[in-house]
Amino acid sequence: MTEAMGDWPKTIPGAAKAAAEQWPDTPGLIAGDRTWTFAQVWADARACASAMLASGVGHGDRIAIWAPNTREWMLAALGAQAVGAAIVPMNTRFKGGEAADILRRAKVKLLFAPADFLGSDYAKLIAGEDLPDLAETIHIDRDFEAFVARGDGAGDPAVDAAFAHVGPDDISDIIFTSGTTGRPKGALTAHAQVTQIFGDWANRVDLRAGDRYLIVNPFFHTFGYKAGWVACLVRGATIVPMAMFDVAAMVRQIEQNRITFIPGPPTIYQSLLQELAGDAPRDFSSLRVAVTGAAPVPPVLVERMRAELGMQNIVNGYGMTECGCISMTRQGDDAQTIANTCGYPLPGTQVRCVGEDGQDMPPGEAGELLVRSHGVTRGYLDDPAATAEAIDAQGWLHTGDIGTIDVRGYLKITDRKKDMFISGGFNVYPAEIEAMLATHPAIAQAAVIGIADERMGELGKAFIVLRAGAQAPEEAALIAWSRENMANYKVPRAFVILPELPKNAAGKVLKTELR
Repeated sequence: MTEAMGDWPKTIPGAAKAAAEQWPDTPGLIAGDRTWTFAQVWADARACASAMLASGVGHGDRIAIWAPNTREWMLAALGAQAVGAAIVPMNTRFKGGEAADILRRAKVKLLFAPADFLGSDYAKLIAGEDLPDLAETIHIDRDFEAFVARGDGAGDPAVDAAFAHVGPDDISDIIFTSGTTGRPKGALTAHAQVTQIFGDWANRVDLRAGDRYLIVNPFFHTFGYKAGWVACLVRGATIVPMAMFDVAAMVRQIEQNRITFIPGPPTIYQSLLQELAGDAPRDFSSLRVAVTGAAPVPPVLVERMRAELGMQNIVNGYGMTECGCISMTRQGDDAQTIANTCGYPLPGTQVRCVGEDGQDMPPGEAGELLVRSHGVTRGYLDDPAATAEAIDAQGWLHTGDIGTIDVRGYLKITDRKKDMFISGGFNVYPAEIEAMLATHPAIAQAAVIGIADERMGELGKAFIVLRAGAQAPEEAALIAWSRENMANYKVPRAFVILPELPKNAAGKVLKTELR
């Protein structure tokens, strides 16, 4: 299963330029009812780069994009990166104070944000904040074309001069971690790290030239940005962005634009299966590849995606902001492997599983996963202490994820260190319990947390979402079923039925809200 690292463009705008040269007349982007070729996307990015220069943005500056997935988001990013600036993608769910903290710490010069998204003018959310470096906020949904008009267009020779000084080791982006361990930290990533990791990722998952990729994952997240539109530029796949997840809109996109490639958490595919079972006829025959993750994937769902959705290739993987993608399953892996592992490391990526003493664990034994690769972050913004804590002197990134490595080299994540709880002296990993509960005939999704108990230290509490049409089981029956299917110390002692689990924009369950 050894693979060589691919030879990819060395910068993100370099990938856009190469796509324009290799596939000039191929549809590069479909947004709404309009289509742009790869040549047109690169020309538009160059025009945006000219406007960046006219606005005083240059090498080493930072611009932030606080907006949903749109054509303008991508052009703002490419335009900034083409003149040597780094982008700071920002979560659309941020409140004003959260956004201002990141804008201030990243010394953002220019902000692109909507005048109206979900009823908010984002500029007004930060109106009272102290932001000494922020020169201007551009309403990306209203004033973007006026912004682009500041420059001298796609043919501006100043763009060529600036672009010539953008190198593979220049910082392409600063993405702030979700802050589950405290204040968010800004992970610094260089251009060549992104194109290398996600070019190799695209190879593993079989993203092809001519594919039509529906990008449901948000652009402010690695999955939507780097494993999304950047991977499309590298491979020549058509970018089809979705501003926000909506089942009806997703169905329309699949049918009208003949989508072949779709990523996201298991809930997306469960929604498609429900649509297929509904009264209206659906044509999902174009779908070929599903890339899932962010939650346990029941084997029965993998089998149904193959049998009912007709997907030839279903892959699961593991990644994090600090390293992009770490591992992926491969084409042809069986349902059990896809459901119960997150694949084996990408080319050039080393993974160790170590115990509390720092020694390597035997195959199948749980420990913390350490990663060393060309994709590991260059460090956290202005935080050498946090950088040294995360990345040791030998270059190993301490992920904080608990997992195993089997004899084949496949990884399995059992949980985050912080999510582990101890019940009666036993380490309990919620992800393991959640995967078991997902096999219950009435349960579609589950999330487990530890709650304080005077006798046992902590006990499990499960929040569950029922399958469509399932009758709500009694709590006693769920506990009895759990006792039959898992070790006693893993059995949740309380069950709460919810209409849906709280999730972030990337589809991950927000256990902080459940707690």
